Amino acid sequence: MRTSKSALATVLLLLLVVSSSAYGESSCLVCHNAMSGTSTTASGEVVHLEVKMSEYEASVHGFMACTDCHQSFTENPHMAPEASVADSVKELSEQLGSKAKVDAVAYSACSTCHYEVYEQVLGSVHGRNVVEEGKSDGALCLDCHGSPHTIVKGEGSPVSRTAVVETCGRCHGSEELSEAYGWEGHIMDSYMESFHGKKYTLGHTKVPTCVSCHGAHDVRSKDDPSSPIFGTNKLTTCGRCHDGANEKFVVSITHQPVGPIPHYAEKGLIVLLMSTIAFCVSHVVLEAFSDIRDVVFRKEGSGHDQEHA
Repeated sequence: MRTSKSALATVLLLLLVVSSSAYGESSCLVCHNAMSGTSTTASGEVVHLEVKMSEYEASVHGFMACTDCHQSFTENPHMAPEASVADSVKELSEQLGSKAKVDAVAYSACSTCHYEVYEQVLGSVHGRNVVEEGKSDGALCLDCHGSPHTIVKGEGSPVSRTAVVETCGRCHGSEELSEAYGWEGHIMDSYMESFHGKKYTLGHTKVPTCVSCHGAHDVRSKDDPSSPIFGTNKLTTCGRCHDGANEKFVVSITHQPVGPIPHYAEKGLIVLLMSTIAFCVSHVVLEAFSDIRDVVFRKEGSGHDQEHA
């Protein structure tokens, strides 16, 4: 009996090892793949426990071990040896404390592989809002790219051409943030009402999106001389798509709300178009009804005449 139990334990241990190796260097997903729900930290932050193995394997990070990012943990469930955290990552995590309240080390570990990109982000208007101002609403990696466990390339990405406007709009279309930062007008509304926005809505594949004019990781304030939309820099920015763009041309490219004349002219044209279509459809329906009525009455009249004959 003892021999059979020992053999069973050995088999189970081997299965665990094989399963763990299938998940990469870390066996964290052996548990987290089967978990569901959330947990609340001592500081009141909500942590989602489930990490689906299939999604993680399909992500760009699927080849990495969990502890490559979660450096303050080991495979032995949630023992935290601080000495294992790289000095550069630990230093950066202290700067991101206002943003990454659950695991600042894991958030900062992006810089290990994406060092140059991270430097651009930290120097951008988004990064400085977090590092220098200590705000939590400045956009960093996960706000744009989504969960590090499910980041993919191509159309499924929230920063793809077909999704990036909606992604930027989560913040720049927020009434709360617009009031907090004094953004002029409705940024997303003005874009969607512009010629660029109309073509984007129609699915045009080459129309400029937010990142085409403002950049992606190195976004600068419009008042920053290094911004691609500052002053005469617009000539170069617009000139990438519009050959011969001059100062009179670039003045028209703005996020200022459109005036009442073009706004109501557009609405009027829409009403005119819909009215024309409705008139045409009504005319066809009435014409068809008239033809049917004539045929029916003609048959009835013919039958009545034959009875009197």
